[in-house]
Amino acid sequence: MSKQALPVVDLNAVACCAPIAVRPMDADQAAAVAPMFKALGDPVRLRLMSMIASRPEICVCDLTPAFDLSGPTISHHLKVLRDAGLVDSERRGTWVWYRVRPEAFRQLGALLDVPTASAPAT
Repeated sequence: MSKQALPVVDLNAVACCAPIAVRPMDADQAAAVAPMFKALGDPVRLRLMSMIASRPEICVCDLTPAFDLSGPTISHHLKVLRDAGLVDSERRGTWVWYRVRPEAFRQLGALLDVPTASAPAT
């Protein structure tokens, strides 16, 4: 049984979206953003993302020991984060190094921005 690959996220499609608290998304916008949220919706991937985001870059050799999972399983989760456009990776020798794609997080943050209500006049 083969697994269906997640589409690679186009960050330009995400950038087009106004905050969801300002204007409802159309179907194409929602389809462009959903893979990013889906990737972060898994507890292992969310932990991996927090580990990667907490440093300028991190080696997979430092990520794997933090989990009671096999190397291939960690690699799968990292691939999902990469395909969702949340991280970049670079192979150096036998190890792969990961770093956050700041533009992806800025865009998700802007999408989730909730304008503050004006305080009522007294």
